[in-house]
Amino acid sequence: VHVAESGGGLVQPGGSLRLSCAASGFTFNLYFMRWYRQAPGKERERVATISASGIVTDYGASVNGRFTISIDNANHTSYLQMNNLKPEDTAVYSCNLYTPFGGHDYWGQGTQVTVSG
Repeated sequence: VHVAESGGGLVQPGGSLRLSCAASGFTFNLYFMRWYRQAPGKERERVATISASGIVTDYGASVNGRFTISIDNANHTSYLQMNNLKPEDTAVYSCNLYTPFGGHDYWGQGTQVTVSG
């Protein structure tokens, strides 16, 4: 299983970015895609979760109302639309693919998001 993030970069406060997470190499059809972030010196924080069907979504309190997660199930790709970005959103954002079949987790390498003006 391969998981890869893209779309990070530098953005000014108040700006927007869209992250993508593409997963491949699996056949199970029940899974969740989750976005996490970790800033220097801080613990990893779960940002958003979406089920493969797209029906179930969940957000961390710090991003609720500003970030939106979506999924293209046919292509096993999730997106994280981040609006009204703040300096405290600066972190490495990582994508996680989780399936309850065996409880397996698969991680991407992460993408850096920097919010600075």
